[in-house]
Amino acid sequence: MLLRNLNSFEGLCNGTRLICNDLQKHVISATIANENFKNTHVFILKIPLLSSADEKLLVPFKRTQYPLRLCFAMTINKAQGQTLNFVGIYLLEPIFSHGHENLFSRMDNSM
Repeated sequence: MLLRNLNSFEGLCNGTRLICNDLQKHVISATIANENFKNTHVFILKIPLLSSADEKLLVPFKRTQYPLRLCFAMTINKAQGQTLNFVGIYLLEPIFSHGHENLFSRMDNSM
């Protein structure tokens, strides 16, 4: 999952799901898995991150890293605006009050 807005015109926005095809030292070759730009081949470069001026550091530093995170699951906030064909929900405890189970099962059967 992409963590920064790199190029919105090419579909490289925060939360974009990617499938990594090739990992190199300075670039990652990937395919976009989102609906609007699905199957578009892109290259992700390392981006520089600078320490901010308001931090109380004696020596400012700069590091480079890929703006990606391995993603097996996605929060509700990150999933907003995504088009998903299949969604799985893992609930450890019952979340519905008395009577809501029947309403939920009726909605599930109507789809």
